[in-house]
Amino acid sequence: MKQIFESGENYLETILVLHQRTGFVRAIDIATELSFSKPSVSRAMSVLREAGHIDVARDGQITLTESGRAIAEKIYERHQLLTEYLTALGVSPEIAAEDACRMEHVISEESFQKLKEHVQNQRK
Repeated sequence: MKQIFESGENYLETILVLHQRTGFVRAIDIATELSFSKPSVSRAMSVLREAGHIDVARDGQITLTESGRAIAEKIYERHQLLTEYLTALGVSPEIAAEDACRMEHVISEESFQKLKEHVQNQRK
């Protein structure tokens, strides 16, 4: 399987979120959500399809494959937890979400797990 880059992770996360929100995802929905051009999204969908992370039906519906869903859920979990943590520290929700979007791609698995444990302990 090819290595997936940050932009690919963002696309997969967006597909996951849009599917949860509406149940049906097309390239135009992704372009609208991310404020990207339709050609840019179409190219990214081709790359993700070739890598085996998404399926595209004849009607244009985009669905995550097992590998795509695993990546998307991992990134989405990181995004949610990092946003929550930064907000709890007093960062504004908008800035926390923006920073979490950048941090979710670079934080190591070890650091994320420790941060996750810390947040879960704080909730108790």
